[in-house]
Amino acid sequence: MSQVNPAGAEVTQKDAVLIVDDEAPLLEMYRAILSDYFEVTTATTVKEAEFALHKKSFRVVVADHLMPGGNGLSFLVRVREEHPESARVLVTGYMKPEMLLRAVNEAAVFRYLVKPVEVREFISVVRDAAKSAGAAAV
Repeated sequence: MSQVNPAGAEVTQKDAVLIVDDEAPLLEMYRAILSDYFEVTTATTVKEAEFALHKKSFRVVVADHLMPGGNGLSFLVRVREEHPESARVLVTGYMKPEMLLRAVNEAAVFRYLVKPVEVREFISVVRDAAKSAGAAAV
């Protein structure tokens, strides 16, 4: 997206991405590697993430699966219901076949990533998810 500022120069507005993970060091790494491309909001709990979703819309929502106080897959199912325009990405330390089925069928995840996630792959998946969400919104 681009806009024109009062001085007449074109300003590119970055798409918003929400990343939910209970590991603060991982959140900071994700923020650092994505901030050149996106406006990044982070949350360490599902409750924080739900609060952020009520304040603004996000092109992409990335959630870790196992977190205290809620799991990422159930959260992404709710995101699909309440914010279907957002692309959803699940990050997990393991992926059981039944979890994969639920991720696809109930949360309609764009992709899932198994930890440890390679930095280039993470950037690529989030960028592709943003493009996918943009195409779906048109």
